[in-house]
Amino acid sequence: MKNITFSADPALIQKAREQARKAGMTLNDAFRQWLWSFAGQATGEVNYRNLMKRLEYARPGRRFSRQELNER
Repeated sequence: MKNITFSADPALIQKAREQARKAGMTLNDAFRQWLWSFAGQATGEVNYRNLMKRLEYARPGRRFSRQELNER
């Protein structure tokens, strides 16, 4: 793996670190994920994991029975 260096506003870096921490990752991990996606090489698995991470706040509040799931 190759190292890269870039410059950014310190306040922006701090906000990005906080966002990454809320997502359960490091800023380095978040940047790698973004770079992978930006390069156009994101796979279906990566897209699925990103979607599940964004939707993890949604909870039905209870389990549904088979009959309730099949009702129309």
